[in-house]
Amino acid sequence: MSLSLKQLTFYLTLLCLGGSAGVLGSRYLMAEQQVANSPEAVPAVLRPLDPQPSNNSTKENLNFIAEAVEQVGPAVVRIDAARRVSQEIPEAFQNPFFRRFFGDEREIPRQRQQIEQGTGSGFILNSDGRLITNAHVVAGANIVDVTLKDGRKFEGKVLGKDTVTDVAVVKIEANDLPTVRLGKAEQLTPGEWAIAIGNPLGLDNTVTVGIISALGRSSSQVGVPDKRVSFIQTDAAINPGNSGGPLLNAKGEVIGINTAIRANAQGLGFAIPIETAERIASELFSKGKVEHPYLGIHMVNLTPELRKEINQDSETNFKVTKDNGVLIFRVVKGSPAAQAGFQAGDILEKVGGQPVKNAAEVQQNVEMSKVGSDLEVEVSRQGQTKTIVVKPGAFPANE
Repeated sequence: MSLSLKQLTFYLTLLCLGGSAGVLGSRYLMAEQQVANSPEAVPAVLRPLDPQPSNNSTKENLNFIAEAVEQVGPAVVRIDAARRVSQEIPEAFQNPFFRRFFGDEREIPRQRQQIEQGTGSGFILNSDGRLITNAHVVAGANIVDVTLKDGRKFEGKVLGKDTVTDVAVVKIEANDLPTVRLGKAEQLTPGEWAIAIGNPLGLDNTVTVGIISALGRSSSQVGVPDKRVSFIQTDAAINPGNSGGPLLNAKGEVIGINTAIRANAQGLGFAIPIETAERIASELFSKGKVEHPYLGIHMVNLTPELRKEINQDSETNFKVTKDNGVLIFRVVKGSPAAQAGFQAGDILEKVGGQPVKNAAEVQQNVEMSKVGSDLEVEVSRQGQTKTIVVKPGAFPANE
């Protein structure tokens, strides 16, 4: 066996260290001989450090969260909205005594104007500059400032907002913008990963992670009974400023719009399913508004306890015959439901041919119908099944 000068020097050095060094020396020599043919076999203690890892090495070390954020992050924007807010001047200052401070010819102002500024998030749907966010982020504003992750700023025009679902759309004049990929919230399972991106508390491009905690949370459960949304619940941290930003799955697909938090709880956030948001956004871009089907009924989920309470109430003019289902306890006067013949005490069983078990399902099925089109509703009235055909109207703004 012939040894190079470098190998021979290395071997003799180890032998000079003592008896046991001979064994060590032979082991290290074998390792060194393998180096020539297999660089990967170099012991870690002998491998030279690379002070500047390659980009490929960095990419390999990304976990699924970092990969999702890397894909979607450039399409997440910051939205700054300014609105004028009127405030009443306290009655004490309406006293004529204060007139002298304004001059005899001047009227004492009854209101004062303030500029209120708010920050939220949004994300780019199309490369031509169409964005989506929450309606409450842009409430009271027609023009907003939109800032991209790369620092570019644009003036955005609010093309439409729908307060019933809390969805709004904005347009900026730009092309070749980064966009998000949309997933399917209807395919989610509680326990899946959830990633939120946004600008909470003014801290731009913040990423938080958690899981999908629950699905199908009703508006009343979330604490926003005036909305018509079946929410996704997540424990990914959502704070003021996150509103309008995307909620992602592990693949980096948008599955919802981060929207609400419960003021009386920690670690609970809620998002609008992307299917709902996309449908509303499409109508807002094309029409500037959304017409929501409206029946005009007030309803409640029945329980054995509630049935007993209602039947014992002397002021109730109907008797409940079931322990479960969705009870109509009030029909709005002059509403489509009143015109179609619905009555307080009716128990809803099917809407649009689909069985319903709770008020959230009734709301969801009505929402999928069309204003002015026939909608079949099956009810139980005093133990007898009755089918009613109703033409939903447009949801009134004052409801």
